[in-house]
Amino acid sequence: MYRTVAARLTAQLTAVCAAVLALCALATPAAAGTSYLAYNPSDRITTALTRGVTLEVHRGLFGAVAIRRIISTSSRGSADIRRGGPDEARRALPDRAGETTVYTIPSDGDGRPLARALCPGADETYLVVGLVRAVRPLTMHAVGRWPDGQFRHCVALSYDYRGEWALPPRSGFGGADNPLPERP
Repeated sequence: MYRTVAARLTAQLTAVCAAVLALCALATPAAAGTSYLAYNPSDRITTALTRGVTLEVHRGLFGAVAIRRIISTSSRGSADIRRGGPDEARRALPDRAGETTVYTIPSDGDGRPLARALCPGADETYLVVGLVRAVRPLTMHAVGRWPDGQFRHCVALSYDYRGEWALPPRSGFGGADNPLPERP
């Protein structure tokens, strides 16, 4: 009796594992990867501070999105950002703000001018972002940690979705699907 129950459970577990592996194999190429989502400002404050932005986002295996870099659409410049930051940044948001994901703007490289533009006078600057989805508007809040240790809301940036950048084919130029023309 125990052998038949154990054999049945083993067979069921094997079937479930095979189904999960098949799902992962199908989902990986379709969902994972890097995308570039472009946004236009939707109000005067956002236009004055950033104009348009393009977000380099990484889509995880099951659709989770993380922002890796903010690229200025209207001028040269980009800033890498890191996911994570203090919970105090989220608590400094105005009432009814639904954004919850905190990103840290590093104070080195191109992050410094962005941080200074968004929160002048702050020692550290954080972005609190809502869900990043194509075809949806996006709101980002800049929050700063000031020299006295207090976290203060600096500005809310509102964007309308403009489009997604097309990436070149994976094979690149000269691959089997896209051969380069021969020179004359």
